Amino acid sequence: MQAWQKLLIVAALATIILVAGTLVYFNYYSKRRLFISTTTSLYDTGLLDVIEADYEAAHNLDLNILAVGTGIAIQHAKNGDADIVLVHSPSVEKSFLEEGYGVNRKIIAYNFFTIVGPADDPAQISGKTAADALFNIAQAGQNMSDQSGETQIWVSRGDNSGTNSKEKSLWKVAGYDYKELSDEVWFASTGQGMGATLTIADQKNAYTLSDIGTYLKFYSDGTIELSSLILEEHPLLNVYSVMAVTPTVSANQTVHEQINYQDAMDFIEYLVSDETEELITNYGKDTYGQSLFTGAVQPLIDDAPQPLVSWIQDYAFFDGSECPPQYRNGYEDLYS
Repeated sequence: MQAWQKLLIVAALATIILVAGTLVYFNYYSKRRLFISTTTSLYDTGLLDVIEADYEAAHNLDLNILAVGTGIAIQHAKNGDADIVLVHSPSVEKSFLEEGYGVNRKIIAYNFFTIVGPADDPAQISGKTAADALFNIAQAGQNMSDQSGETQIWVSRGDNSGTNSKEKSLWKVAGYDYKELSDEVWFASTGQGMGATLTIADQKNAYTLSDIGTYLKFYSDGTIELSSLILEEHPLLNVYSVMAVTPTVSANQTVHEQINYQDAMDFIEYLVSDETEELITNYGKDTYGQSLFTGAVQPLIDDAPQPLVSWIQDYAFFDGSECPPQYRNGYEDLYS
């Protein structure tokens, strides 16, 4: 065998070894990925950045977070784009479970929505119930002298998010049809997330509905000047839940080969742990003077404080449970 032939064989063997070694590296040492589809309020507040850094520091996993409205987040999961959803619209979550797309729902946190608006409060809603406040806003809009559409005093997300779903229910309680209102000249819809909607409402000197977490961050940062006028009553309760995507859901092959169910469940167990619940409850205290979210796992176990726990159960439980048995896939310890 000539020398050049020996060199060629050696080069070929080296290439094979290199390729095999690379495959071994990627299979065993490179980071796995977990795709999380979530709501903008958790992302805009910065909480998910803290959770991501904390989790990735202890796990060989890359969290890929897509923050959109709840409706779109759920649709991404149905399309096989995500392994896990983290949202805040119980009625939408229930349908997601019933249709077989999600399993092992856990309620992890809560806060409250707030109606925010100009500090001088032209519709005089401060101190009223949410229903009375919306009635005043609608009356003020319908009685405005400027009916050209240049002046708008209410800004809605209009994006089928969890916040938008809550808004629709609040308008209904106040005696109004959301769809009809959205056609009125004083009513604006952004079709955007919470941060963008707050910014637009601030620019218009208008009222809007926001989760308290995003509002506090944007207000404290000096991004907006709107005041929180209605806060912490039963109808304004805001509950956050996590669900794993059912492992048999067809994954979007342009994103990942299959639903990463094991890592999704590991992440859920992390979220409901005492340490993470404490992290959630303490987040924002130093910066904003109060928690942006409160962990819900231990209060639900303790059945206290009341009446708050009863509010959570009334609003976010299905058939007396955060996740009825037919929507569970193992991991019974999560519910014991």
